[in-house]
Amino acid sequence: MTTRTRFHEALDNLKCRLLVIGGMAENAVEQAVRAYCERSPELCRKIFENEVRINVVEREIDELAFDLLARQQPMAVDLRFILGIIKSNADLERVGDQAVNIAERVMGLIELSPAELAADVPHMASVAMEMVRQSLQAFVSGDADVAQRILEQDDNVDQINHEIFAAMNHTMEASPQFLRQALHTISIARNLERVADHATNIAENAIFWVRGSDARRHFGIAV
Repeated sequence: MTTRTRFHEALDNLKCRLLVIGGMAENAVEQAVRAYCERSPELCRKIFENEVRINVVEREIDELAFDLLARQQPMAVDLRFILGIIKSNADLERVGDQAVNIAERVMGLIELSPAELAADVPHMASVAMEMVRQSLQAFVSGDADVAQRILEQDDNVDQINHEIFAAMNHTMEASPQFLRQALHTISIARNLERVADHATNIAENAIFWVRGSDARRHFGIAV
């Protein structure tokens, strides 16, 4: 087996590992939204436990990527790909962090009396997670056109977040007894908006890898 063949096998392994952490992050957010809908502390605790596993996989991917950079000193498109892996890996780990943040807010909601709130959290989560899935697929398949379309979807999630924020402000004014429930819900929506931000980051990484151009539309960094 030639050195070049081994190098490309290592790149394929990085893709596979990125899909693994992507699946773990998606599952964490889906569980967090289920916990919100079902008021389930058990699901929240499972998310807290799985965060450790996501962090372990993130470190493994970084180590593999940095080892390739050090040993192979790749140029041009291969260098952009490995750098994109490192950046996308960090974004997916942060998607897992967002799930933990949501679970913490859900735990807070569980301690309060139930309230009927005008916030379609499951819909917002569905839109954000579809962006994550599409951006990850665009990256591993090198599809810059799909990645570009994902960037255009970010405004949709921002709009949903704005609508939830406005509705919760109205709730706090009209029904102050539900103030804490509304604040928790605002925070949950904000974390889902950040999930979408991480999806756009991954899409930008795909465009940079394939086209060699910077697709960023803003200078903010999702954290």
